[in-house]
Amino acid sequence: MAIWLDHRSKVIVQGMTGSEGRKHTQRMVMYGTRVVAGVTPGKGGTSVTFEEDPIPVYNSVKEARHATGATVSVIFVPAPFTKSAVMDAIEAGVELIVCITEGVPVRDTAEFFAAAQAAGVRLIGPNCPGLISPGRSNVGIIPPNIARSGHIGLVSKSGTLTYQMMFELGDIGFSTAVGIGGDPIIGTTHIDCLQAFQDDPDTDAIIMIGEIGGDAEERAADYIREHITKPVVGYVAGFTAPVGRTMGHAGAIVSGSSGTAAAKKVALEAAGVLVGRTPSETAALVREVMRRG
Repeated sequence: MAIWLDHRSKVIVQGMTGSEGRKHTQRMVMYGTRVVAGVTPGKGGTSVTFEEDPIPVYNSVKEARHATGATVSVIFVPAPFTKSAVMDAIEAGVELIVCITEGVPVRDTAEFFAAAQAAGVRLIGPNCPGLISPGRSNVGIIPPNIARSGHIGLVSKSGTLTYQMMFELGDIGFSTAVGIGGDPIIGTTHIDCLQAFQDDPDTDAIIMIGEIGGDAEERAADYIREHITKPVVGYVAGFTAPVGRTMGHAGAIVSGSSGTAAAKKVALEAAGVLVGRTPSETAALVREVMRRG
């Protein structure tokens, strides 16, 4: 089992003919992801060869989906064109959209996020590394060499910390790891992933990585208290962040005690979450949870 992605998932790459799209499609194909089509407006009818197999390119997601039956699309297009790419995928009836692009204007994200919700489409990102179900499929930019199959579910705002946690716990392994991104507006949240892992019989424990700023982690803590029975281990990036300064890609400004790592740690621990102060300490807590069963 895995959440949202498995070995049967057929994937479209929007922007496959660009440098980033081509590079990461190569990595996905080598991992075994079923990439069945690319989409680049104006380049329909061409193809790109990966591992000696040509993958056809279409002008629109609707054409690609009609020809291949794909239900997943991953987006590697420049920020000014991201909104139109996401809307193309939504209108084509894609079930899961993974938007890797960073620097997407918040107004654009708000528009396509609302459209995805109205259509019942699962949107991950933007500005995220994607998701991987080790041994099954990898959609996005998560390095496949650190991915081992196991029974930990991971949800993280930070791409780098996603990679570090997967590396530190590679001997135990993961059911699915999801990088949700840290932009002000994102499609899939901590809470969405927590519930999916709660419902997944192959996930025994959950790691939740957050960041300073906002109240997403506090809302997740409330949800965990009410709805999650599996053990959750947390980490909040930013324990050493100075108050009043914008930090990192989350654009998080901490004012007083609101949004600080310490305040989030208190909220999570009150919900029964074990919280590490460093990634390595967090990994050690996960090991202890898995040993206890």
